[in-house]
Amino acid sequence: MKMYLLSLGAGLLVGVIYALLNVRSPAPPVIALIGLLGILVGEQSVPLAKRVLSGEPINLSWFNRQCMPHMFGHLPRGPATAGKAKNAATTDERAG
Repeated sequence: MKMYLLSLGAGLLVGVIYALLNVRSPAPPVIALIGLLGILVGEQSVPLAKRVLSGEPINLSWFNRQCMPHMFGHLPRGPATAGKAKNAATTDERAG
């Protein structure tokens, strides 16, 4: 989450500098960003439709594994979650 907040802060700072210099931002307008979101959602609708048509169940684990990383990237984890994942990996290595 920290990276997202830092990115937002950097963007706000650049926006303020552009406004003070009376320069238009080279960033795309909001309508273009909404179009990009539509592209991402559209890409995920095809695997979803294929799964529905094949009769396979759509559950949360499939959605999280198939759609979430593509739509949002790998979201940051808090220290407690990261520690659990590290412990689980260590346990798996000992078991295997």
